[in-house]
Amino acid sequence: MAMALRVVVPSHPLIAHWLGVLRDRHTPPALYVTATAELGRWLTYEALRDWLPHRRLVLDTHLGPCEADLVDPAIPLLALPHLTAGLGLWQGAQTVIPAAQVRHLWDHGGVLTGLDGPIESRCGVLVFTAELADGTSLIQLLDQLATLGVSGDRLRVVTALASGPGLKAVGERHGALTLYTAGIDPDLNEPGQIVPGIGPVAERLFGGTVVATP
Repeated sequence: MAMALRVVVPSHPLIAHWLGVLRDRHTPPALYVTATAELGRWLTYEALRDWLPHRRLVLDTHLGPCEADLVDPAIPLLALPHLTAGLGLWQGAQTVIPAAQVRHLWDHGGVLTGLDGPIESRCGVLVFTAELADGTSLIQLLDQLATLGVSGDRLRVVTALASGPGLKAVGERHGALTLYTAGIDPDLNEPGQIVPGIGPVAERLFGGTVVATP
């Protein structure tokens, strides 16, 4: 039986606010960077709500013992900022999961690199992709992760904005995926840009034209 892609758009006024800041073409670069990081932080918080492994321990407080739920350090987390633009979301997310391992992914002539080596079987994986347009690049990454045994509930994707066509393409190939986004736009234009979208993300984050880095 085919599985349906789970897409979560958290209903939170701060998430809506920061998405609006990204949409405004007059937003200055420094504020655009801040807004992207804030979305990374808030969306990661939501993505971890029912996913982050934890365990109950008995602690010694100043006035006696107390039970507490703490994040289980025995279950590792791996963060994957997807290409250069994904670093903007990760900047905010790392304040939520500072102990996560990180692997950086690069595009070399259409070939995605950076996933060399195995991923521990118990490791939870969070992908940070700036936006989901037609889904081609994200599908390539998800295909690679699947060959490493990472799929289903071990994997979650965080993106600032998704398109309807992109979600359809990803869902048809990776239906067990859960994706968190601040919003969904219905259309892509002829060059494949999300409409109305959030502008050229990498250029607004880093200035100029961003070239893939080895």
